[in-house]
Amino acid sequence: MVRRTALVLAGGMACRFQSARQGWQDKALALFEDKPFLIHIIENIAGLVDEVIVCVNDEERIERYNRVLERYKLSAKFVVDEKAVVGGPICAILTGLKAAMADNCLIVPCDMPFVRANVANYLFDLAKDFDVVMPMWPNGRLETLFMVLERSIGVEIVETLCQLGRSHVDDIPRAASKVLLPSPVKVIRTLDPQLESFININCPKDLEALQTRSTDGSIREDIQFLRGKILISKLQRIREAAIMCQENNFLSAQEIFESCKRHFETCNNFFWTAITAESKGETLLRQLQLQKNINLQASLSQEAFFDAADNYSKEAKSYEEKSCTLLLERAFADKNRCETLHIKNKQ
Repeated sequence: MVRRTALVLAGGMACRFQSARQGWQDKALALFEDKPFLIHIIENIAGLVDEVIVCVNDEERIERYNRVLERYKLSAKFVVDEKAVVGGPICAILTGLKAAMADNCLIVPCDMPFVRANVANYLFDLAKDFDVVMPMWPNGRLETLFMVLERSIGVEIVETLCQLGRSHVDDIPRAASKVLLPSPVKVIRTLDPQLESFININCPKDLEALQTRSTDGSIREDIQFLRGKILISKLQRIREAAIMCQENNFLSAQEIFESCKRHFETCNNFFWTAITAESKGETLLRQLQLQKNINLQASLSQEAFFDAADNYSKEAKSYEEKSCTLLLERAFADKNRCETLHIKNKQ
């Protein structure tokens, strides 16, 4: 029985890791103490999980990484990022979740080679009661690519976000029902006193002076968000509506978005209420470009964007109350975008 899977994200272009003096360097194969980052990670977590899946962006990387793993007598399953509306880490996470067999999946990027098994195990244990476990620093910033997801709901959430063209990984905790943001300076620090698990190598100079994140800030406790249960059937309907939009079936898409919006309103789930209202507004705008009844459609789109902005504002307030800085910024950015679209279509 597969209970735990580790998804190692190794498909990025590592732009900040490159040097003008030499050709492109694969960060996953960069060396620390004569051992590739990828090997450090797999060795650290292999005994903790039932399967390791490495998510890459092309077949050539699979061949290259397999040769390296064979040298160290290690094994892993490889998956190539599937084609989606958006690319980047969220697409890799979706691909990995679909390939995983476990109940819970640890997400870790290939540039965090010092992640400790006891820290990962702690996150897994926390995930027994939550859909998403993502560490949050005292300043309200999140470790967006180091988390544990409950796979069955996680794959539905991430696939829906990708289908809607939303590329920010921090949308995942915004979208889930049961979210825990554990503080690295609380229990985790007792497991990893120097917080080495969170050392992130962005450029070669980072290897010269290994540093973790700043622990400055006022939030020292774990933060929870418990929202209304998300029905998988509603997320599936949202994806269906998004595809209908691509096929110019606007009326049916609008009806689905409106129906889903009413459902999420009854659950007081501000994120998904805003998402479905905004999606309805965008559908109406696309319809404006192809059909008549311009005044009517413009009025309806204004109403949809106003509704979306209002719900993003309510979502933002919940983050402000708990000093979740990054999520607050994201919710406000969405709110401001919808307000701009509301005003633009009102003119």
